[in-house]
Amino acid sequence: MTRRWFRARLALAAALALTVTPAARAAQPPLIPRDVLLGNPSKTQPRISPDGTRIAYLAPSDKGVLNVWVRTIGANDDKMVTADDHRGIRQFLWAESGKHLIYLQDVGGNENFHAYRVDLGDGSVKDLTPFEGVRAQNILTDPGHPGEMLVGLNRRDKKIFDMYRINLDTGEAKLDTENPGDVSSWDTDADFVIRACTAANPEDGSQILRVRDAAEQPWRDLVTWPAEENGDLEGFAPDGQSLYVETSVGADVARLVRVDAATGKELETIASDPRCDAGDALFNRTTHRLEAVTFNYTRREWKVLDPSLKADFDALGKAHPGDVDVLSRDHDGGKWTVAYSVDDGPVQFAVYNRSGRALTPLFVNQPALEKVQLAKMAAVVITSRDGLKMVSYLTTPAGMEARSLPLVLLVHGGPWGRDVWGYNSQVQWLANRGYAVLQVNFRASTGFGKKFLHAGDRQWGGTMQNDLTDAVQWAIQRGVADPRHIAIMGGSYGGYATLAGLAFTPQLYACGVDIVGPSNLKTLLEATPPYWATMRKMLYLRMGDVDKDSLFNRKVSPYFHADQVRAPLLVGQGANDPRVNIRESTGMVEAMRARGLPVEYVVYKDEGHGFARPENRLDFYGRAEGFLAKYLGGRAEPFAAVEGATADLR
Repeated sequence: MTRRWFRARLALAAALALTVTPAARAAQPPLIPRDVLLGNPSKTQPRISPDGTRIAYLAPSDKGVLNVWVRTIGANDDKMVTADDHRGIRQFLWAESGKHLIYLQDVGGNENFHAYRVDLGDGSVKDLTPFEGVRAQNILTDPGHPGEMLVGLNRRDKKIFDMYRINLDTGEAKLDTENPGDVSSWDTDADFVIRACTAANPEDGSQILRVRDAAEQPWRDLVTWPAEENGDLEGFAPDGQSLYVETSVGADVARLVRVDAATGKELETIASDPRCDAGDALFNRTTHRLEAVTFNYTRREWKVLDPSLKADFDALGKAHPGDVDVLSRDHDGGKWTVAYSVDDGPVQFAVYNRSGRALTPLFVNQPALEKVQLAKMAAVVITSRDGLKMVSYLTTPAGMEARSLPLVLLVHGGPWGRDVWGYNSQVQWLANRGYAVLQVNFRASTGFGKKFLHAGDRQWGGTMQNDLTDAVQWAIQRGVADPRHIAIMGGSYGGYATLAGLAFTPQLYACGVDIVGPSNLKTLLEATPPYWATMRKMLYLRMGDVDKDSLFNRKVSPYFHADQVRAPLLVGQGANDPRVNIRESTGMVEAMRARGLPVEYVVYKDEGHGFARPENRLDFYGRAEGFLAKYLGGRAEPFAAVEGATADLR
């Protein structure tokens, strides 16, 4: 684990609806129910207890709501230990004592997460951060201090997070380290003392690695990464005299290096890959030794740094064809929980025992997927019109020839995130309905070096959108996609790209599906949460200063180009979204309707940035499925409004 705890006109479209021949239909596998593909997992996220005897995992209650369960390894004594009855739990961890579990929960998607403690002895639950309007984040724990945790709270100032030390037995919280106003994250040394942090310079957008020699000593700037560089802190070395950081200084990609904690001087390069940035670092929780790091160009690869673990990773690699992820390890490192991801099957979870290098299967995230035929995902590298190499993923329907298919361009959010290879529920849902699915790591996607990242600066609606257009043309030119039946779909930035695609290249798409996508960049940034303050300068550098440059904002914001949209649009929005305010969707919808343009709009009253509740998620994707079938001609499972969904059609 890393030490921090936790992306055509309406009439023409209808007239040209794709006709699939009976032979082609017969070749396709049966429709997979939406709730199998898009509902809650059966079981997921197994985490091993500190003593290696139990696992905790997420699974639905008898009401279908995700909760935390605990099982003794080797037994069938599974017990639900939380009691969420509405929204579902998605983030949890073991306390280092093994006596408690910690989980996060917000209200209606507002993202003001509270940290709750579950006592596994008496079953009691306590809100450790019971402060109205306050968000908990940056949770840190340490095996040497099993009764404590550190957590960041914006209690004193909604813009910044001070670190509090909480006694897990009593719930008592004491201020540990006050934020001077620019710190975005914190880290501890091997003695569980906060001795490092990363801060943002509000003037130039640079990132600062700051350290102190002891809790009572003053902070000092150790390393500064200019805005055009990539840098991040991974953690202290065991002796506290050096730190592991990822940095792109002196190279295009971010390398994993060790720097001197006194001078900031780079002491050695630990690991690098010329194709991509270093990824997740694996530390030993007890010794604090850095043991391995991931790289992901087209697929996840591990670089083992501790020779004593090489045989273990070799054994894990041979045991299953999927990409392996290490989810958790007990204190002595003898037992791990791991996940294997493949492109055409469910995620397989297992317990790995270093003694004998034995792998014992636990469960898969959705057992029903083992009985159906899923589609294969191919990694492809697409060249943009100006020569950038874009790692992308093409999935075509099982049982159908990859020729002249209706295609959905599925755009990832962020935009400072990326698509990866492996099982993807949205992708499999679309492929099963008869669509080719193309996912593109367009410029500004992370993980491919600083030049690729910063090629997207000030390019929302510009060359970033051109990359998506180029990818669609690539699929058309290779005969995979039918140019008359192309849809664009995505959430968050992917929703923005959907709106921009329909507005700026209206001839390319037959329809679009926008989920919580912004339409006006100026109003988007005006409405962001206060605690985004430390990254506001970075947002302006990468997006453009839309506050001061109204002409630029009008150029890149789809809201001002609604009159150019010709294809039908479906919009889904959470009423409580703290990142993309509901007015972003409402404004675009109203602008289109004022011009008589075809748009469908649904708002979920108890959701935020995306649809966490399965009832809402299944309701929206049922509507989207019918929408896509109407305009692209794919298959659709019958739809009726989902019981329990809070849909408000507007």
